[in-house]
Amino acid sequence: MKSLKKWIKWLLYTLYVPILYAVISIGFGAITIHKDNISPINSISIYLKTNGVHLDIIIPKKDITPTLLIDLYHLPEEHYLAFGWGDENFYLNTPTWGDLTFSNAFGAMFLKSSTLLHVTRYTAVQDNWIEIKIEQQQFNALSMYIQSSFKHDDFGNKVLLKDEGYTSFDNFYKAYGSYSCLTTCNTWVNSGFKESGLKSCFWTPFDFGLLNKYQ
Repeated sequence: MKSLKKWIKWLLYTLYVPILYAVISIGFGAITIHKDNISPINSISIYLKTNGVHLDIIIPKKDITPTLLIDLYHLPEEHYLAFGWGDENFYLNTPTWGDLTFSNAFGAMFLKSSTLLHVTRYTAVQDNWIEIKIEQQQFNALSMYIQSSFKHDDFGNKVLLKDEGYTSFDNFYKAYGSYSCLTTCNTWVNSGFKESGLKSCFWTPFDFGLLNKYQ
């Protein structure tokens, strides 16, 4: 009987933690920061996209500041760059959800690890992107936020991981920070919006937290 009670207690505890995490995440995600942000007349368009789990910030290449664009691989016909941030091991060893393993997921969520910036290049706007119009000052702040996430070598260059992209139109670069259940890929995007004065969540580890502010 005692062993059964211990097992039930352990089961309830293991269920309690993720439920509490989800409740807090949804609650904090519902709190809007910079809620009075109004799209300016003379604006720059940026975009949000999700693969169902992971958010990217997409910026037209013509508007990207020289400081951010330098050292980024791109071709003339590629007019949009998408920026995402995440755990290095998870990025490189989980190209699809079918490749997901418990060890990769656990390591990303709970162990200190290195991170990468994932830069994907597009020739045109995609139907599933959400357009967001922002003013120049907000755009400059967001560009600086993304730029500050890149690690640089001793010569000040962004550190490209050669031959590590999923396709011929994406690349990985070394980044600052450590991924965790408190600082996820979506937290990184939301923090960039918050620091730039854009409408954002108080905190959210999920993609829908920020998406709901703009849909």
